[in-house]
Amino acid sequence: MPETLPASLRFLKGLVTVLTAVMILGVLTIVALLVIRLNAGSAPLLVAPGNFTLPDGVGAVGISVIDGFSVIVGDDGVIRVYDSETFAPVQEFRIGP
Repeated sequence: MPETLPASLRFLKGLVTVLTAVMILGVLTIVALLVIRLNAGSAPLLVAPGNFTLPDGVGAVGISVIDGFSVIVGDDGVIRVYDSETFAPVQEFRIGP
């Protein structure tokens, strides 16, 4: 005849079973969200630095694409913002004095 567990151990067994189920559902949810998020991304916007017109004698130190704008940092201390589709200058910021 099987022995019955004390009430406290039955309660603990139930808690462990519930915790296991919650952890499995959590891991499955995280995996599903990662798959959805990584597959929903749009195609990367590729921008070649040579498409932008910088003033004569100015070289590009860095380039970044942010929300449809290309930001180019010149070696003359000016940050230039261009539209990534039309390559037209939008704004300039001078760094330092």
